[in-house]
Amino acid sequence: MILSDIEIQHYVATYKMIEPFEDTRLIKLENKISYGTSSYGYDLRLADEFFVPQQNKGIIIDPKNFNISKFTRIKATEYVIPENNFVLGRSLEYFRIPKNILTIVFGKSTYARCGLIVNITPLEPEWEGFITISIINPTNHKIKIYANEGIAQAIFLKSENICKISYKDKQGKYQAQKDITIPKTDK
Repeated sequence: MILSDIEIQHYVATYKMIEPFEDTRLIKLENKISYGTSSYGYDLRLADEFFVPQQNKGIIIDPKNFNISKFTRIKATEYVIPENNFVLGRSLEYFRIPKNILTIVFGKSTYARCGLIVNITPLEPEWEGFITISIINPTNHKIKIYANEGIAQAIFLKSENICKISYKDKQGKYQAQKDITIPKTDK
């Protein structure tokens, strides 16, 4: 079952599932990419900090040996992603996913219509933290992104049965992340 706007508000009140939580459906957001509650989801916002890869054609990004020195941390209200490149960002909202919920996140259509790809993995039951977001520009033109505005929509799927082992139970390596989090592997 998918959570409706009423159920999302209930989960926010009961579990602090999304902080800060916004319901902007009846507010006119002048010249902004929408965010907040939707009929069956929540449009999360992009925070104002990014990890930007250095413009070096020889850079190799290795998930088993991620070299953070090849990235620059910037703080900005908007950022232009160069052609055929990407940045890492994070959600403005902090999420606490209840044990009976799985969350799937998709990029917003506003950015998809510009050719932008927003990649976020599923948020597992009892995962919590700021969402690290990979924002990819596969096109041959530059694309501008905006902090504090919508970037993706979260859909909350409720299970009839509680899982036996949650993300928290298995002590997942991305649990309670407070920042843009680089790839981790078990050593």
